[in-house]
Amino acid sequence: MVPFELLNQQNHQISELTKVLSALIQDRAMCDTTIFCELFDRFSTKVREHLELEDRTVYASLLTHSDKSYNELAVRSLNGSKEIKRLFSKYINRWCRNRLDIYDHAAFIAETDQMFRLLTERIQSEVEQLYPVARRIEQELSAA
Repeated sequence: MVPFELLNQQNHQISELTKVLSALIQDRAMCDTTIFCELFDRFSTKVREHLELEDRTVYASLLTHSDKSYNELAVRSLNGSKEIKRLFSKYINRWCRNRLDIYDHAAFIAETDQMFRLLTERIQSEVEQLYPVARRIEQELSAA
């Protein structure tokens, strides 16, 4: 069974963290605080956990379904997930080697805003497209 409640809760937490971090990164001095670093670590952990949970629970039924449009949705979503993981890993490696390391504040803001937009678009796609189809399939399977 797909843990939709947990996936949605994770999406909500990621969305909240992006909003808070977006406000905090504007002030360079805030980026050096312990609290900012803790929030940033929580954010990166939540993103990784969410993508891993989604990979383990959502795609199997879509990939094996007889409806090709479901298969295509799963493939698109999986490819998007792989790309986000790649970009997110690159982003984290650049800014968080041993701890948060902001050596160019303007570049950090620009890349972080881009990452937040990418994740926000992904969350919207999950909620509006991926999860409704996965729920429909789950209901079909439980009714059968």
